[in-house]
Amino acid sequence: MANHSATRLTPEQLLAQVEREELRARRGRLKVFLGYASGVGKSFQMLDEGRRRRERGEDVVVCALQPEYPPEVEAIWHKLEMIPMLKNGGTESIDVQAVICRRPQVALIDGLAYDNLPGSPNAHRWQDVEQLLHAGISVITTVNLQYLEKLQDEVQRITGSRPCDSIPRGFLDRSADDIVVVDTPPPELGPPGCDRAALLAEKHKQSRLRELALLVAASVVDRQLESYLRAHGIEQPWGVQERILVCVSPRLGVPHMLESGRRNADRFQGEFYVVHVQERSLSPGEQRVLDENLDYARELGAQIEILSGFDNAEAILKFARQKGITQIFIGHSTRHGLARRIWGSLVDRLIRSAEGIDVVVYPQ
Repeated sequence: MANHSATRLTPEQLLAQVEREELRARRGRLKVFLGYASGVGKSFQMLDEGRRRRERGEDVVVCALQPEYPPEVEAIWHKLEMIPMLKNGGTESIDVQAVICRRPQVALIDGLAYDNLPGSPNAHRWQDVEQLLHAGISVITTVNLQYLEKLQDEVQRITGSRPCDSIPRGFLDRSADDIVVVDTPPPELGPPGCDRAALLAEKHKQSRLRELALLVAASVVDRQLESYLRAHGIEQPWGVQERILVCVSPRLGVPHMLESGRRNADRFQGEFYVVHVQERSLSPGEQRVLDENLDYARELGAQIEILSGFDNAEAILKFARQKGITQIFIGHSTRHGLARRIWGSLVDRLIRSAEGIDVVVYPQ
């Protein structure tokens, strides 16, 4: 007889699955056309999808547009129904209540990162989108990479500019059901005599921005995969997103490990965790060093967890598997003495037991 115990759901898992399915059934779906440069055709693709859906029989309305479009884009949106925007001087915002009362199947919103009129119920357009999704209305929208808060530092390093508006960390990860990266052809190197160095620099810049955009899309796929696995009672959180875990100790220097972990998490648009396994007794000096390490981790935006358990390696690996960690950073003392014996043994056990997880060892 087949053994189904590995896949049988507990009552708590069944209840959570039913609640997720009910929420999914009530909630609208969010599709995002993501661009990593201006003028790549996000608006055209969004409106053209709205046109095609309308031709297939879906109820589609336009809720927000940009001030100007080229003729080929104008021709599309003029064929669609539009709910007028609220205006105050030169500022416009979505009439959310009018959209909810109209209750279309799909709302088209060009420009996710805009702020709303002063005194509006929602300060930001992404909050309007959340409200429409909760009302059961699906949304198709557009946004440029530089408006995603979690990537703004990296985009600024690449482009040298930073917009004032932003969409908070995690909004797309928790809300987007589908992301389409709107690509653009790389710049031509041009004929002899042109500024080839400038064109090569622009090509490199676009390549790096494209990589970041693809990582955003990958993080949405990762979240959907985790949701599917949870719904089917599969606990192992396989995925494509990098999750970095740095293990800190009061006896080893960790600032460079923390900085490296933060850089790697940012580069791959991943998550950054820091853990310390509780110890029975620490000297005042060791406690001070530990507090300084954890304070620095907080400054770097790490998610901090204090673990407990008789077996440090087991506690770290249990946490790593629960969170889907892809890389563990740990220090290793090269000096003789107790610290080397304890941490040497711990490092060895992590390397042997961390199946599917990379262990990066930093000599101290």
